[in-house]
Amino acid sequence: MVETLSKPVNVMRISAEDDVAVALAPLEAGTDVAVDGQVVHLLDAIPAGHKFAVAQVAAGSPVRRYRAPIGLATRDIAVGEHVHTHNVHTALSGEKAYAFSGAAAETKHASGPERTFRGYVRPDGSVGTRNELWILPTVGCVGRLGERLAAKGNLIAPENVDGVHAFNHPFGCSQLGADLDGTAAVIASLALNPNAGGVLLLGLGCESNQLEELLKRIPEDRRDRLRVLRAQSESDEFAAGQALIGELLDLMAQDRREEVPLAKLRLGVKCGGSDAMSGLTANPLIGLMADAVTEAGGAAILTEIPEIFGAENLLLERATSEEVFDKLSTLVNSFKRYFLDHGEPVSENPSPGNIAGGITTLEEKSLGAVQKGGLAPVCDVIGYGERLSQEGLTVLEAPGNDAVSTTALAAAGATITLFSTGRGTPLGSPVPTVKIASNHALAERKPGWIDFDAGLVLDLGMAGAADVLLDRIIAIASGEPARNESNDERAIGIWKRGVTL
Repeated sequence: MVETLSKPVNVMRISAEDDVAVALAPLEAGTDVAVDGQVVHLLDAIPAGHKFAVAQVAAGSPVRRYRAPIGLATRDIAVGEHVHTHNVHTALSGEKAYAFSGAAAETKHASGPERTFRGYVRPDGSVGTRNELWILPTVGCVGRLGERLAAKGNLIAPENVDGVHAFNHPFGCSQLGADLDGTAAVIASLALNPNAGGVLLLGLGCESNQLEELLKRIPEDRRDRLRVLRAQSESDEFAAGQALIGELLDLMAQDRREEVPLAKLRLGVKCGGSDAMSGLTANPLIGLMADAVTEAGGAAILTEIPEIFGAENLLLERATSEEVFDKLSTLVNSFKRYFLDHGEPVSENPSPGNIAGGITTLEEKSLGAVQKGGLAPVCDVIGYGERLSQEGLTVLEAPGNDAVSTTALAAAGATITLFSTGRGTPLGSPVPTVKIASNHALAERKPGWIDFDAGLVLDLGMAGAADVLLDRIIAIASGEPARNESNDERAIGIWKRGVTL
């Protein structure tokens, strides 16, 4: 394991079963490096984050990393060679048949002192990490009106309101069927997020995403902190909006943070701009956070279904029932069918940035990515726009796109999202979006984006770095701004799947 490595560390191999090791710093051709007691003579220069062979691999044979195949060798690979897209290709194709083993995973609960954070307890028992007023437009036509109202609202917000934010988007009209339903579902679910101490649903009047239908998705007992504005029905829609915001702010002024157990945290997990170090440092570290929260009795949410392809068995074997197993295997296959029906290969991922960072195939990316779910049992599988209802690990239907998936996590109920990155991104979602750098260089180069440096894993070991990260998460959940909040980086992305009229 990482914590047993001695310094200086310049290469890393996950398992003795792996055919490759990863360079933690650039290595020159002709260098001799020690890997698990074996001396490997490098035949090629190896960029930081890239792989080299520690075992011979014959053409057509699987290349193993994370104790699993990451693709097939396209030619013979010698010990010491650079292993990447020039000599390895994906083995992914289409849908697969899956069989439940009959062994259901069991939830375990942590022992020892219970950790707490200071959050906002809502009437339904959920807990927000923020007390914000969210303006949610039903349609893009009133998006800018929402932003203008938010700017004015922030000028009059009381001290204990963490902000007034509008979430503009281009959808809500010229959509049909399931595509329109997805937009409505996400907006309604966002309105129910515990971080929203008040919500203004802002409609135009003539849009497809009608306010009357949207309100049917929101329980009556959640409407005391909800206000509705139809812009076409008001002679002065801005003044009417201001009045409704004032009403909500007066109610929210009474809210106070309270000490609550870690079990009340709803943790979204996400990766973006990954590199080869993401699967060694940041993602396993996030997995430990998911384990800490779920073992305490809380919930974590994993999404990005295309970045499960090739690693789905690691999640399927942790299903708590055959029903959950069937829902997850069906979701994976249906997402593959979504690609195939559009004439696209299921293995088009990874992105150019991922490849530059050392990730070779989607299998490799997926095997690193699913580590964000830790070892928690998979207790539920929910559709796009649906809300979390179980403790433990829930798998959520959404694509890998950063804006779309972070929005889906917030709509599902995440009150804080951990976002690992090896390349860096300023992106933020409606909830605190904690950026965890996979390496020291990124953390040092982009301190304005990065909340935590997972390169500490190589300095403190995985357990030591996990302790520091959990303290940071608790501080942010208790009100300390995440970098995206300090930079006012908050946005939503809605998954558009249908025709546009």
